Amino acid sequence: MADMPSEFWSGWIIVITLVSLAGVAWLVLSLYFSADAKAEPEVPTIWDSDIREGHHVPPMWWFFMLFGAMIFSLVYILLFPGLGSYKGLLGWSQGSRVAESYEVFNETFDATRLEIANMDLATLQNDMEMVGIAQRIFTRECSACHGPEGRGQASVFPNLHDVDWQWGASVEQIEASIRQGRRPAMPAWEAILGEEGIVNVADYVMLLDEGGAEDHLGKVQYEQMCVACHGEDGSGNIFLGAPKLSDSIWLYGGDAKSIQTTLRNGRLGEMPAFDERLDDTQIKLLVALLARQ
Repeated sequence: MADMPSEFWSGWIIVITLVSLAGVAWLVLSLYFSADAKAEPEVPTIWDSDIREGHHVPPMWWFFMLFGAMIFSLVYILLFPGLGSYKGLLGWSQGSRVAESYEVFNETFDATRLEIANMDLATLQNDMEMVGIAQRIFTRECSACHGPEGRGQASVFPNLHDVDWQWGASVEQIEASIRQGRRPAMPAWEAILGEEGIVNVADYVMLLDEGGAEDHLGKVQYEQMCVACHGEDGSGNIFLGAPKLSDSIWLYGGDAKSIQTTLRNGRLGEMPAFDERLDDTQIKLLVALLARQ
């Protein structure tokens, strides 16, 4: 309760809490100790012709139980946060507890984590316990997009088991992708190429795995619009995140309709950066796992 939006709301909560406690205390005390607590009514109340309303005070152990609960509540809100922005006499907060837990965790495991971060990849990749830890990190952080086995999904998220990596598959490139994230940008060409041009270029791209075709209608437009990123032979450019077009590996689909859709509408994917979310040890384990596949 320490981060109230204003002192007004903090004060309002204090008033409501204290008035509520005082109201409950008054109700309980008047029920047991008021002047007419034990007086019988002059005319008994009868319900449904034969049910007589009683007028007996509840047993005293109820009073002690309720009174003890009220005392406990009052002591609790004095010691712990419970009255608006009041922090309590003990100064306790969930945030401080979490911070203390992190400190204890770091003191306990820092040496081990540093040792793992300094291991070479081959050692990590051959240690099944480390591979299991890396797999659990992958499942938690990466499987939502790349699938539980890293084979991609939805024709949007890439397969991490094939040999064609959009941003490079070296250890350094994989680590850079994890730490910094990636944001490729395939522009939409419909306004420039027109529908006929889209069809022609898509058809030409499908022939690049065979070396292309010199007299193809889409060749000139491909060289004008696509060569700067994908290369004349469709070999791609890992520095730009431009995928290779001269193989059978396609992220968004390699059939004519899918390629036409890519050319027509463009593609704007995003790989988030994990540099602040994961520490060096976790990133090292992920790199070892992905480079192992």
